Amino acid sequence: MTDTAEKLDYSKTLYLPKTDFPMRAGLPDKEPQIVARWQELDLYKRLREDAKGRPLYVLHDGPPYANGNIHIGHALNKILKDVITRSFQMRGYDSNYVPGWDCHGLPIEWKIEEQYRAKGLDKDQVPVNEFRKECREFAQHWITVQSDEFKRLGIEGDFDNPYTTMAFHAEARIAGELLKFAMSDQLYRGSKPVMWSVVERTALAEAEVEYHDYESDTVWVKFPVVGYGTSDTPDAAKQKMSDLSGAAVVIWTTTPWTIPGNRAVAFAPRIAYGLYEVTAAENDFGPQPGEKLIFADALAEESFAKAKLALRKIASVSDAELSGFVLSHPLKGLGGGYEFPVPMLPGDHVTDDAGTGFVHTAPGHGREDFDAWTDAAKDLRARGIDTAIPFTVDDAGFFTKDAPGFGPDREGGAARVIDDNGKKGDANKAVIDALIERNMLFARGRLKHSYPHSWRSKKPVIFRNTPQWFVHMDKDLNDGTTLRTRALAAIDATRFVPAAGQTRLRAMIEERPDWVLSRQRAWGVPICVFVDEDGNVLKDEAVNARIMDAFEAEGADAWFAEGARERFLGSRANEPWAMVKDILDVWFDSGSTHTFTLEDRPDLKWPADVYLEGSDQHRGWFHSSLLESCGTRGRAPYDAVITHGFTMAEDGRKMSKSLGNQVFPQDIMKQSGADILRLWVMTTDYWEDQRLGKSIIQTNVDAYRKMRNTIRWMLGTLGHDEGEEVALADMPELERLMLHRLSELDQMVRKSYDAFDFKRIAKSLTDFMIVDLSAFYFDIRKDALYCDAPSSLRRKASIVVVRHLFDCVVTWLAPMLPFTMEEAWLDRHKDAVSVHLEQFPAVPAEWRDEALAEKWRKIRQVRRVVTGALELERAKKTIGSSLEAAPIVYVGRDTGDLLKSMDADEVFITSGAVVRSGLSTLGMDQPEIADADPASYFRDEAGTDHIAVVFRPAVSLGRKKCARSWRYTDDVGSDPDYPDVSARDAVALKELQALGRL
Repeated sequence: MTDTAEKLDYSKTLYLPKTDFPMRAGLPDKEPQIVARWQELDLYKRLREDAKGRPLYVLHDGPPYANGNIHIGHALNKILKDVITRSFQMRGYDSNYVPGWDCHGLPIEWKIEEQYRAKGLDKDQVPVNEFRKECREFAQHWITVQSDEFKRLGIEGDFDNPYTTMAFHAEARIAGELLKFAMSDQLYRGSKPVMWSVVERTALAEAEVEYHDYESDTVWVKFPVVGYGTSDTPDAAKQKMSDLSGAAVVIWTTTPWTIPGNRAVAFAPRIAYGLYEVTAAENDFGPQPGEKLIFADALAEESFAKAKLALRKIASVSDAELSGFVLSHPLKGLGGGYEFPVPMLPGDHVTDDAGTGFVHTAPGHGREDFDAWTDAAKDLRARGIDTAIPFTVDDAGFFTKDAPGFGPDREGGAARVIDDNGKKGDANKAVIDALIERNMLFARGRLKHSYPHSWRSKKPVIFRNTPQWFVHMDKDLNDGTTLRTRALAAIDATRFVPAAGQTRLRAMIEERPDWVLSRQRAWGVPICVFVDEDGNVLKDEAVNARIMDAFEAEGADAWFAEGARERFLGSRANEPWAMVKDILDVWFDSGSTHTFTLEDRPDLKWPADVYLEGSDQHRGWFHSSLLESCGTRGRAPYDAVITHGFTMAEDGRKMSKSLGNQVFPQDIMKQSGADILRLWVMTTDYWEDQRLGKSIIQTNVDAYRKMRNTIRWMLGTLGHDEGEEVALADMPELERLMLHRLSELDQMVRKSYDAFDFKRIAKSLTDFMIVDLSAFYFDIRKDALYCDAPSSLRRKASIVVVRHLFDCVVTWLAPMLPFTMEEAWLDRHKDAVSVHLEQFPAVPAEWRDEALAEKWRKIRQVRRVVTGALELERAKKTIGSSLEAAPIVYVGRDTGDLLKSMDADEVFITSGAVVRSGLSTLGMDQPEIADADPASYFRDEAGTDHIAVVFRPAVSLGRKKCARSWRYTDDVGSDPDYPDVSARDAVALKELQALGRL
């Protein structure tokens, strides 16, 4: 051994990975530093400058509400949006993300009212614009808080210039959109049953309602038959009807409090009805033997059983006969009211699935009731029936004078349906007691069912007839279309991800009633129109212009300022026009955001390429944006709609404070980092509901750690990159295989980003990094990269490939894991500004090599079997490393031909492996196997007869261990200058010495 060899520490002669990129991420500390760096760089501005001239790709932000810290739903939503905008930015687009906030509405109003109540003040005693100022300040505070929280998630956007619905320009544009509806005769004032929150004192839209279980009082009520037929009824039918003297039609309802508002009973011509007689009774109140009652045949026995009655059918009753009945109101005479006749009306909404087959019709308390009543109004008036719809319940849930006996005339005061806390009042009891007193109650009970609640207060709502402002859904818009047909056509022209969203939104538009716009609150954009006493809207472009100009300069507060009426009406102030004081539904606000963002900002475009929100927004933002845009522009403001599900607890239950199973994004970022949260989002089926909890987070931490270590190894290897290039034709097969895999992944990544299929990208790249790279390519190439000589083509080619691998993987993952990929990129490219200013690398078509990939698929199959065999030996302590093995590997003839050019020791990481082909059936061709104990050879898990491994220790072949590479070779000591290393390693040492690196 030479003096040089004696003095060498061979570990220092290896090209071991060299990098400052830490194994431990420390994301909770590192990520805020990266956020600060992005802000210092003004990365957003650099992105815009860098993308100047590229085609725009616009994701329009659905505005979160500015009234609290962000929750996990916000995080999921914003991360998905960020990944989309970043991925398009890195693929040749100017993908500008402008965040927005919804600022008006009841939740903020409530918070300010609570502050007033705590001080013993009444909101109504404070000047309205002073109150609105406090609402504005409250919203602005939370916009600032949420902006910082979104940026901590890694969200990149124009946070310095977001859109807000309370900005003066936004309020002016919202008002302008309302005036477009008014000027085109789509806006009207009407009196219809709407969902009304007694707690919040305002009308609600369907989008503001959620359904929860609720226990209702149920009643079966008798309506006595008192009239038989009309002038058109045949005499024979009149005679039969007269035989029904003393009979009663029975209805069933879950809202006894609506009985005072009853004006008709509906039936279905397709249902079979019968006249029944009570034969026995076992009850304290209700029908007695001999009474005659009319029911749907399918429900008679069930209903009689509820009332503990026995029955017999007397006769069938036809729909022609029913249509001629005139009924008496069950509360007739109470408080001197209810003397009017109650007609029978046919209705498609009537079924015999439950109840009695008849539907109590209170047109002031239900949409179907209202429609049935108004559709029949002309005929009813011809019969002398008053078709006016009563207002039986006021905004606070109290009965009015239109409910005699229950309203202000009642002893003790008006009964109440729901109180200020959302609890049941005494209305149901009062009505039921009155029915019992008049012997009009057939039966009673309770029913637990799904019932609408306000999504803000979580309290039940009521259906209440009240004057409101509406937009027509079915009015001809002078071009043969209606708002409904326009919206349906727009839905058909829109791409939905997932596709089921199209069906869902279409069904909602097909069935929805006219759009109710008005709210009886203070904080919002007013319905800034003037009306005469008949509700006709003033159409005056000069007045509209003054309104718009004032709103642009002063905001919507101008409407509530002193002298506003005279200011806006100008010379028409002496005419009898009244200002409307209601404000717009906040869904109209958010539905109009496309106007003052997409249309008005030069860095955006209309329509947006995509809207993305939770699946609840089919009835919310997607819905209102569609209607607003179709009503004013004839099409949707988006080309595509993406929906995500909701985040559940780890056990599948809904997250709630009471269960203590909530997961907060702030906690995850503090403990693990935002990239871990982002990785979770990327690995979920976000189109469906997802689950999140400690074990799921830990799973993502483990996956992240493996990915990070793979990136770290690449960086360490590239620490020795001297920038040399190797032609594709000169590369070994293994390197060309890896480039082929990059070409496959490049197509997958680009297509999947286009399809918004992030899980596929995350899974494919994770598997690639862990399986293809760490466990296969890097595992094989470590020897060459660490030990080969500086001049080695194999080593140079591998470094070139690792360079491509790094650039592709890091840029592909940058939209998903922006912090980690930024850190890695800057570690590699010291002079770079940011990975987010890069484009996905162009992958040459010539890298694609399907034949090579198929060949190596078989080689990898053989390798897996060999690895499995050696793992058994390692477990038995026969060997400590695969380099100590020299296995004999038997394969079939076809596979053997493929392996002829393969360096078996390189692929298997062994020392002296031999591959023998020709194996067809174990034990028939090879004596080593035929004569061996079955336990002495290893077959692949699939049990085929075409791969088998016989273990041999390398030392049994007389091989020696190289002191530098640890391989066992026949040529250790062949170079006298380095007698304890292999010939390959001796060459490397001499080159290093010549280069002065020893």
